Amino acid sequence: MVVPKWFDHDGLTNLVRPIIWIEAHIASINLCTAVPIESAGAVLFWLENKISWILKSESPRRSQIRNAEPTSMAQSKPELIAQIILDGFIDYRKKFHAITLAAEGYFEKAEWRAIQEQSKYRIELYDEFSQRVIRQLDDKFAREDFEIANWAEVKAVFVELIRNRPDFELAETVFNTIYRKIFTDADVDEQRVFVRSAIDTPMGDVAAITKQYIDASGLGNLFKQVLHDYSFNVPYENLDRDIDQVVTAIKSGLDLDAVTHARVEMLKMVFYRNKGAYLIGRLFLDETPLPLAIPILNDETRGLYIDTVIWNEDDLSLIFSFTRSYFMVDTDRPSLLINFLQQLLPAKKLSELYSSIGFYKHGKTELYRSFLDHLANSSDQFVIADGIKGLVMTVFTLPSYQVVFKVIKDRFSPTKKITRQQVRDSYYFVKTHDRVGRMADTQEFSNFVFPKHRFSKELLEELQRDASSSIKITNDQIVIKHLYTERLMIPLNIYIDNVDEISMREALEEYGNAIKQLAAANIFPGDMLLKNFGVTRHGRVVFYDYDEICNLTDVNFRNIPAPRYPEDELSAEPWYSVGPRDVFPEELETFLFHNPELKAMFRELHGDLFAVEYWQGLQQQIRNQQVVDVFPYRRKKRFDRDAGYGSMHQG
Repeated sequence: MVVPKWFDHDGLTNLVRPIIWIEAHIASINLCTAVPIESAGAVLFWLENKISWILKSESPRRSQIRNAEPTSMAQSKPELIAQIILDGFIDYRKKFHAITLAAEGYFEKAEWRAIQEQSKYRIELYDEFSQRVIRQLDDKFAREDFEIANWAEVKAVFVELIRNRPDFELAETVFNTIYRKIFTDADVDEQRVFVRSAIDTPMGDVAAITKQYIDASGLGNLFKQVLHDYSFNVPYENLDRDIDQVVTAIKSGLDLDAVTHARVEMLKMVFYRNKGAYLIGRLFLDETPLPLAIPILNDETRGLYIDTVIWNEDDLSLIFSFTRSYFMVDTDRPSLLINFLQQLLPAKKLSELYSSIGFYKHGKTELYRSFLDHLANSSDQFVIADGIKGLVMTVFTLPSYQVVFKVIKDRFSPTKKITRQQVRDSYYFVKTHDRVGRMADTQEFSNFVFPKHRFSKELLEELQRDASSSIKITNDQIVIKHLYTERLMIPLNIYIDNVDEISMREALEEYGNAIKQLAAANIFPGDMLLKNFGVTRHGRVVFYDYDEICNLTDVNFRNIPAPRYPEDELSAEPWYSVGPRDVFPEELETFLFHNPELKAMFRELHGDLFAVEYWQGLQQQIRNQQVVDVFPYRRKKRFDRDAGYGSMHQG
């Protein structure tokens, strides 16, 4: 039996040894005869988590190892540290890969809750792995052995270890993470961390991840080739009908009269998210490229079907939006895949694209790099963000940069019955939850350094007054100890004040849809005031203030009890008890709208939100394990499956 290198006999009981034996022999015992192949990875994760939990306790043997010399005298301390970090990264990538591959099986079996749970676990995996690496380093060395002056040598060794890896950029981000966890207050120094990538590796040939389709006999045969190449273990309901609808939609939306030939270039991998599988590529019409996305859904009873076809950048951008959950897409060459996606979506930032396929930590790295580039090429000042000031966060912007910066205040308004840790927990909840296209993704930073001369006087005064415990000021720098970033949006209350009646109505309809879709995904926003929602460049309304967010099923929706006496209605205090989780939907109308015109318009569009029955009905659906259908494209673009060939859904 091959014993894992982290196996420590003295730290384990006889009960644990069989678990390790199972992991070591998982192939030979043919575990997949009892467990579906797509679940085998999950079993391994469970096994290792159990073992890791047991290993957390300090055994006598492990205490002896703590300050022992390296097992190989040929390895210096920097070499050993770099190798431990790389080994941890390799293990992380293996688990990330296994979770991602399992998405296909969940999609085919329509196990929607499972894919959401695994999506959440894949996010949590990064922190689990980094904590494990830190423990391994602590087991091998005393903390005083981590001399920051020597970390440049550790980095130099690490560069050589990862130089030929196709995912080297992810490894660099992992190195940064470990460094920042060890040296929590250290400056970001290019000599010791990867502020910029240290490896200039050729991008590679896109042919390695794509396939070309050419057919002179027409679009129908062209797409038939494409669809037949993506095999699922579930049959299509009516593939000929779906191909006909794809061709009809493209012909009705594009002028093809002058086109002499067409071809398609598709990514080999399938993008899975929630209840959909997406084929991504581009359509060439006489060598003019158009982005292409084909969403495939699973009816569970009637089989697979193509829901629509997307061929323009704006619609594809919605599919890859920062308000969506991360895709499950398997790739060994992330930079090559991202380069292809950026050709389809040139307006998307690298940070958003990396995050969209699950590498959100490297997305954070790319965001920081783009921030440094923007600072070097701009001169405007950071200012207090437009809109009504928040009760929990100080929010500021750089007008020329499409990002907002949020700092938790030292003290909250008495109306906010929450703690600083609860605010942080709420933001983490959003990170790991299905955002259904209605919540902005965030990145969390520690010790973020800003040039002091770029801060306006008003902003600096507000930070010193409201968030002094979170900032450190030097002669030329402002260091914010804990910071969130989000994509910049126009606050909904400001947007509505500056548009015509038609746009106002569309925004209010979007606002109600956002609340309903969040609720259907088991999210209650808490504070639903207009100021806590923003409008994206695509006109979508998105929630972005998370300090009071909670699961919908944790809320107690009630009707206001009838008054006992006439005097009750005149009392300044309610005549009924109110619990901390009680919500009275009939009060929302008055609470949300002071403008009678807006109130009447919203009641016409979404009056059901003011009825307790609406909310209780959603809660029951969620408790019945129903997963809501939320599409990352307009409903009117969906095909009509029952209307025959050449038809599109109207609505």
